[in-house]
This record gives sequence, C-alpha cells and structure tokens, in this order.
Amino acid sequence: MPSRDASSYGGGDVGLLTPVSAGSPAEGATGDAAVLRAMLDAEAALTRAQAGIGAVPGRAAEAVTKAAGSVGFDARGLALRAGAGGNPVIPLVTDLRAAVAELSPGDEEFVHRGATSQDILDTALMLVAARTLDLIGVDLAATAATLAPLADRHRATVMAARTLTRHAVPTTFGLKAAGWRSLVLDAHDRVVRVRSTLPVQLGGAAGTLAAFEAYGMEGEALVSAFAAELGLCAPELPWHVLRTPVADLAGALAFCAGALGKVAADVLVLSRTEVGEVAEGTGGISSAMPHKRNPVRSVLLASAARQVPALASTLYASMAAEDERPPGAWHAEWSPLREALRLCGGAARGAAVLCGELSVFPARMRSNLAQGELGKLGEAAGGVGAAEAMVARALRRGALAAPPEDVRPPAHP
Repeated sequence: MPSRDASSYGGGDVGLLTPVSAGSPAEGATGDAAVLRAMLDAEAALTRAQAGIGAVPGRAAEAVTKAAGSVGFDARGLALRAGAGGNPVIPLVTDLRAAVAELSPGDEEFVHRGATSQDILDTALMLVAARTLDLIGVDLAATAATLAPLADRHRATVMAARTLTRHAVPTTFGLKAAGWRSLVLDAHDRVVRVRSTLPVQLGGAAGTLAAFEAYGMEGEALVSAFAAELGLCAPELPWHVLRTPVADLAGALAFCAGALGKVAADVLVLSRTEVGEVAEGTGGISSAMPHKRNPVRSVLLASAARQVPALASTLYASMAAEDERPPGAWHAEWSPLREALRLCGGAARGAAVLCGELSVFPARMRSNLAQGELGKLGEAAGGVGAAEAMVARALRRGALAAPPEDVRPPAHP
C-alpha cells in the first residue's frame, strides 16, 4: 500500500531545521519561488535573444516576457507535475505557452523554441547562483571590514597560542583576528571570481545547436545574445555533460563555508567557560538551563562548515556524466547546489553579525597565559615574535574588497 500523500502532514518546508539560513536573504534567493522566477527569466531571455537576431517576431518576445513576468505560475503544481518528465521545465513550458496564447494567440509557438529542458534549468540555476553569490559577497566584505579594526585594536593583546589543544607559545589576538580576515578575503575572492564566470547553458537536445539552426538561427550569435540578456557569460561549448561551472561553484562554496567555520571554531574554543577569552555579543538561550548563554552564531557557522563539503562532494561526483545527458547525475546536482548556496549565504550573514558583536577579554587572556604552562616558564617562553608586524602587513590587504561605507554588519532577523 503506498504511503500517504504529503498534504496529510501539512505545508512545505519553512526552515525549522535550518536556523543557519532561516530568514536570511540567501534563503529567499534560493527558494522555490526564486528558482521558478529564474526559469521564467531564462525562457523570456531566450525569446528576446532570438528576436534580437531576427529569428522570431518582436511581438512574440514581448508577449513571452510579459507572460513570464506574471505571478500566476503555481510552483507547487509544477513540482508535482515534474515527476512525469523528471524536471520542472516541462510542465512550466506548457503553462507558459498557455499564458502567451491568452496574450498573443499564435505566438505561443515561439516559447522554448529549439531549447531543451537542461538549457533552461541549468541557466536558471546559474542565475540563482549569481544572485545568491552577490549577497554572499556583500556579507563577506562586511565581515572582513569588521575584522580589520578588531585585529588592529588587539595587535598587541597577548594570549596563548594553542597547538594540539595545549598552550604552546605566546601570540596576539590581533594576529588571530588578522588570520580570520585573511581567510574571509580569500573566500570573498573566490566567490567574486566564480560569480564572474557563471555561464548560460544553450545546446539544444544533444548539445549541437542543431535545433536552433533548423529554425535559421546562427548558434554562436544566439548564445552570445542569450548571455547578454541575462548578464551571464557565453560558454565556449554547451556544458550539458561538461560540468566545470558546477564544480567551480562547489569549490568556492566549500571554501567559503570552511573559512567561516574556522572563525567559528576559534570562537567556540575561546568562549568556553574555562577559557573565557571571547564571547558572542548576544548569547543564545538554553531550553533546560536558562542561566547559560550559548555561542549560537558560531554553532550555526560550524554546522554549515560541516555540511557544505559533503554537498560539494555530490556536485563533484556528478562530473562523471555519461553520454550527452546523463540519467541521474544532472538531477543529483540540483538540491545540493541550492542547499550549499543557502548555507553559505546564511553563514556569511551570520559571520558579519558575529564578528561585529564579538567581545574580547584581554585580562582573561593574560590570566590564562600566566596560569598555564607558559606562566611556569616565565621569560623563557619568549615574546610574540613578528606578530605585530604581520598584523600590519595583513591589514594592508583587501582595500578593494571592503564594502561601501553604508554597508554595516546586518542584524539577523
């Protein structure tokens, strides 16, 4: 006997199990409504590009664009109908053609002309990625901007360096914060770089552009026009089974999550009760122990850092795609890519708030240093070496990555 219909359990996901991203801009930018909007944007842009090279009437492009701009498309209905063909583009094309037919009878034939479902969905996911990476980039820049004065302020704040969990030699908190900032800037660089290379997908049924040429369209000109309409890049070749763009996204997102996870890992250690060298500005509450103030932002960043690499591994595994459209490898990418974008977006927003509100306790750092193994060594423990000079050098980096003056660490909803 089949299982019960999903409707018997209530509505769809609202973020109960994903507090790292719930309420963040990235959650909205990667939601089903955003994916649907990106698919409609891709369909409309394709028709406009075809009109731009003289392959379809201008009135058809106007009708498709107007129909695609409406809000009358049912995302849930499309999702339920997607099972019949294995992707949501097939039912969307049916609905879009019907909408165009109402506006401009006869012009529905120009919807999706020459394209395959993968052309539209791949392009839509690149649009979703581009829009989400723009948000991530702003929050990474804001995080780096808050870490710069933190590192500068504490360039001479001595604390114990810890290796393999034990006190090692003296260092400064400024050097630690400068290291965080360097990683965040590295993540920012990777996000900006991959954002600038995201391509449209356009190859037709098997990546040969034959269907477009059958309609009298010159393939290279069409691809360039399509990319220009959407603000994405024109690829050298159709990449139906050449998944470099997705793999590049996977790498950048895994690095981003890991970089923010490093910040979180240090804050979690330094904010332990027995260490007490830093604290989150606003601690989280405990349901069982109301006296506790938990480092919740760091906990959520740490959770994202553990999830995104696993999601990236699925995206990398999907590169081994057979034929000209693989059975399953392409389909396996959609959810992990969306979730990796969402997690990184939520983590970047959380990191901007965390670093902007972080409390530092230099007296506790000195006390821990004096009472540990290093205190027993006295002067034999040595100084902090070139820590201050390294902080100064590190802070000279990244002027171009700093956010505009009106960007401040945003308050998480």
